[in-house]
Amino acid sequence: MREDDTAGPEEAPGPQSDPPPAALECSASMSRDQPPKLCGYLNKLSGKGPLKGFKTRWFVFDPRHCYLYYFKGPSDAIPLSYIDIADATFNYDLEAEEGQLEIRSAGRDYTLKAPTAQAMRYWLQQLQQKRWEFSNNCTAGTRDNRISPTLPDSTTGLVAKDVDAPCLLQAKDIDESARNVLDAVVSPGTQVGERAVGYPSPVQPTTINFSLKHWGTEIRNSMSNLKPGRGNNDNRKSVFYTEDWELLDPSLKELEEAAGHEEKRKCSTETNRGLAFNFDFARATQRAKRPFLRDMIGTSKNRNSSESSPVEWIVTNGKASTEIQSRIQAQQEELNKVKEDLTSQKELVRLLQQTLKYSQQEKYSLNTGCASLDQGMTQLLHQKDHQIQALNNQLDHINQQKDHMEQEMKVFQDKITGMGDQLNMFRETIQAKDEVIMKLSRQLNECENNLSPPGVISGATLAPSVYKELQELDTLKDSLQGYKTQNKFLNKEILELSVLKRNSEMREKAMEAKYSSLEARLCQVESKYLVLLQEVKNPVCSGERGPTHEVISRLLEDALKVDSPEHSEQTILKPHPVSEYDVYGFKTVPEDDEEEKLVAKVRALDLKSLSLIDSQEISTGVKWANYFAGTMNREMVRSPELKSLIRWGVPHEHRSKVWKWCVHLHVRKYRDKCGSGYFNSLLEKALEKQNPASKQIELDLMRTLPNNKHYASPTSEGIQKLRNILLAFSWRNPDVGYCQGLNRLAAIALLYLEQEEAFWCLVAITECFMTPDYYTKNLLGSQVDQRVFKDLLSEKLPRLHTHFEQYKVDFSLITFNWFLVVFVDSVVSDIVFRIWDSFLYEGPKVIFRYALAVFKFKEEEFLKLQDYMSIFKYLRYFTHTILDARKLTNIAFVDMNPFPMRLIQNRRAFHLEKVRLELSELEAIRQDFLRERETANPERRDVISDDDEDT
Repeated sequence: MREDDTAGPEEAPGPQSDPPPAALECSASMSRDQPPKLCGYLNKLSGKGPLKGFKTRWFVFDPRHCYLYYFKGPSDAIPLSYIDIADATFNYDLEAEEGQLEIRSAGRDYTLKAPTAQAMRYWLQQLQQKRWEFSNNCTAGTRDNRISPTLPDSTTGLVAKDVDAPCLLQAKDIDESARNVLDAVVSPGTQVGERAVGYPSPVQPTTINFSLKHWGTEIRNSMSNLKPGRGNNDNRKSVFYTEDWELLDPSLKELEEAAGHEEKRKCSTETNRGLAFNFDFARATQRAKRPFLRDMIGTSKNRNSSESSPVEWIVTNGKASTEIQSRIQAQQEELNKVKEDLTSQKELVRLLQQTLKYSQQEKYSLNTGCASLDQGMTQLLHQKDHQIQALNNQLDHINQQKDHMEQEMKVFQDKITGMGDQLNMFRETIQAKDEVIMKLSRQLNECENNLSPPGVISGATLAPSVYKELQELDTLKDSLQGYKTQNKFLNKEILELSVLKRNSEMREKAMEAKYSSLEARLCQVESKYLVLLQEVKNPVCSGERGPTHEVISRLLEDALKVDSPEHSEQTILKPHPVSEYDVYGFKTVPEDDEEEKLVAKVRALDLKSLSLIDSQEISTGVKWANYFAGTMNREMVRSPELKSLIRWGVPHEHRSKVWKWCVHLHVRKYRDKCGSGYFNSLLEKALEKQNPASKQIELDLMRTLPNNKHYASPTSEGIQKLRNILLAFSWRNPDVGYCQGLNRLAAIALLYLEQEEAFWCLVAITECFMTPDYYTKNLLGSQVDQRVFKDLLSEKLPRLHTHFEQYKVDFSLITFNWFLVVFVDSVVSDIVFRIWDSFLYEGPKVIFRYALAVFKFKEEEFLKLQDYMSIFKYLRYFTHTILDARKLTNIAFVDMNPFPMRLIQNRRAFHLEKVRLELSELEAIRQDFLRERETANPERRDVISDDDEDT
């Protein structure tokens, strides 16, 4: 029993008087010679799913093992579990709930919540201190293979240091001063400490305060409280409840004295010590403390002080030796008590084994008469089985406790041996320090004789190593403060630079958008400027040429000339520069007709204006880059996302890859069947043997895209590749051979694909997308599609179709070429390649969509025209006036919906029969005409035949 425990009841106030609040402070001041117990209520986050929440637990710190045990309440005898503080890390988040802290130990995270922020900081600071002290004790215990005693209340951790090196004590003080960078938090009153047991939980949990994980422990605690002789509340207190709590909470003491159960409480306390599930961590508080640590620390501090005298050192060291001997005796008594506890535990094990034996016999007797038992007795048997299982578990637990007690007994024996060694070591150390004290005394006398201030000793004379370490400590403190200031400055600098960079990027984007907008407006103004110059140069009502005619002619010539450095200095107003060729190789401004040249440059400026306006919106290039980043390690597949991206246009840098994938998707079965060298074999065959279509192919080569630089001259690289593709195709498909229009399809494919890939692209168009008779001699499939398109126009654009019917306009004369070459040379190049993007992915349905969209785009202009000639004239060139590709695409794929391919196939089948019937009738008429002509004039036939043979 500690001195505080014996003195507590005598100094406690009587039951008749109300103690003032100062009584608690008084009781705390009376026990200042020992550290306070770290315990109190905390809310612990536990559970899963809907049962997850904070539950109130009673936490108690065990300094012997550096464990933080937690119970359901202070009256429980068995802890639910514990948290290892020795290797734990602590943290708390300012943005979390008030009082919430986190502990990470043994790979697990524990979330706790204190009643207030002050209580949270106090818990964190105390746990850090306990971890530090336990670590120092463990570290000191391994030095020189000597075991340091593990104290229940370690406050400094200096005892286990190597006493042969006095400077280590000073180094420890330096470490402590460097570690204590935060101010100590004042204890939050009744929320933490032993006095908190007399108060209810300050924070009510939001979930059921029952642990399913530790249900066995909670049942054992509940059964322990319900056993006979435990009806009194005094006997149901936690094993951590000590005599000090009676002193700290006078109200509980008054209730005990009024009830007259003081003697019964003591007896019950002695009985509880032998319980099977009693983790008696409180024994350390009921035994004699080990005061020699505090005494040694106190004497160490007094030794380091310049105000202590040599006599006091000697007296203090003598007392320390006596205290060590008394400590050894106390440890021996503890060992005896442990042996007694072990004997009682063995007796309890024997009783439990007998109980288990009786239970088994009872179970056997019940099993023999189970045939005559009813359902209620069967349930009773199951209950007995559960009880037997619980007893077996209790027996295993008791055996574990027995092993644990045996291990503790061995540890105590080792401690006694170590303490004996330390006693001898301390004696030698005291003798050595006595000599040091005598030497320092002589030095002090010499200093006093030299008129030095009394009590002041030079740091270099006192202890050179300590003085040097103090100087290093000051230097390190200055460096630490400097690094902190530097860190704050650099953090602030990084934040400011980040903000400046972000603002600069925003300004740059705003300037780019503004520049693009201004450049687009400039292109529009220059386009109007060129049109105005043309109108002023050729006035309608004036045949005379005034003095301004020369100036206007000069301005017009300057606007149409090719840009050059020497020419730009002489121009009065230089329009926006327009490159000679676009990105696809098409010539932007023709060189022959001045009027067409002006119109082409106006169109180029308008196109550039539209492209600049589109660049201000969300770029499709970013979406394509993200798509390819997502499909980096896998092959492209058909998907709604890819379909939408292709419909709105493939960027120039990605078009080659997308076209190649689309062609391979459609002709994979043909390529696998023919093999890898199929194209080269066809090309060798075409070079060795003359094909009937070779002559027509050579005639059409120079007519293919004459406004493109890749096919502008016979020596161009594109001309030879185009010749090879057309010759190879003529040998692959003899039914078609060569048809005018195939050259343009192959030429467009060659702009983005290699020679062999362009050949397979031509195969995909003629054999996969179009019908087999689309490019034959009579162009049957093309004629059918024109009739299908006429039906679709009457459905989707009824007003325009009626307008054409009213003025007898046959628009198929213009649209026939759209379908045959997929809009090549019919619309501007940007729109052509956007149409081809969707065409190679979706097929011929795209041609119908865009053909309807082109008429929808200019529907109002057509309706304004009121005669056949003006309508037909406008039909010939109106597609070149459509420059807004985004608007045209929106009309084709949004306004024209729904657009099922099944509808087109049904219309094709319907009109195919009609066209075949009409062609057969025409062929019959032609044969009748030839027979009549032969009958009427047979000589004419011979002449014609001779001419045909000569030709």
